[in-house]
Amino acid sequence: MIINVPTIDDPRLDAYARLTEVQLRNKLEPEKGMFIAESSKVIERAVAGGMQPLSLLMEEKFLTGMQPIIDEISRRYPGLDLPAFILPHGQLKKLTGFELTRGALGAFRRPVPASVEDVCRGARRVAVLEDITNHTNVGAIFRSAAAMGIDAVLVTPTCCDPLYRRAVRVSMGCVFQVPWTRIGESVRDWPAAGLERLGALGYKTAAMALSDDSLPLGAPELAQIDKLALVFGTEGDGLSNRTIAGCDYTVRIPMRPGVDSLNVAAASAVTFWELCK
Repeated sequence: MIINVPTIDDPRLDAYARLTEVQLRNKLEPEKGMFIAESSKVIERAVAGGMQPLSLLMEEKFLTGMQPIIDEISRRYPGLDLPAFILPHGQLKKLTGFELTRGALGAFRRPVPASVEDVCRGARRVAVLEDITNHTNVGAIFRSAAAMGIDAVLVTPTCCDPLYRRAVRVSMGCVFQVPWTRIGESVRDWPAAGLERLGALGYKTAAMALSDDSLPLGAPELAQIDKLALVFGTEGDGLSNRTIAGCDYTVRIPMRPGVDSLNVAAASAVTFWELCK
């Protein structure tokens, strides 16, 4: 259903223009939670990943390019009269703050979180993100995880939301390709309870951290582990001492003198490539 709207002030565009990320997530009523996907490629991956669309928003010049995605939504959801809001030129840029090269936005229903056990079923290589609060880094990690073959991602209770708009955009929709969920609901659930849960599922855990007694990333014993969970920490502080102490291994990326660490997104890409070969 094509609906022309004159400006972003139209109340039907509240989800795109005025609701905060907290309001979109809607913790009080999870069944009403939403997230926003930006660009046709990300929308396409969201649909392919089974996310339920609520509406689309675009300039008229992008309607032809979006038609195959609209047709796919109609095929997957017969009977759904999906609103496709059309804005005049310049209004979409006013909303996003930049020119969308594949100019469309999509509002989707937030999925019901899966259990850790379901997400990890059959997974050999799992990434755990501890307290990472930079949405760009989370999005980049998901993109590397999808590219290098990580089977699942777990985020700790205080890690930022992978369905935050910027995280979704930076991941190029890879948050819909890699199974993920939260490992615990509160700070009490990590690290001790979370690491114990991973151990019960058969995983050895590797803390990615600098330490005198750490293993180099290329150590043969790491590659030989059947089920391995790789734990990454936030920028600056890194992993907590409790997490490092609770893991089976501490692992470092060997680097030349003068550089002591990598950005967590870069470190994750290097680690995934080495251990998912």
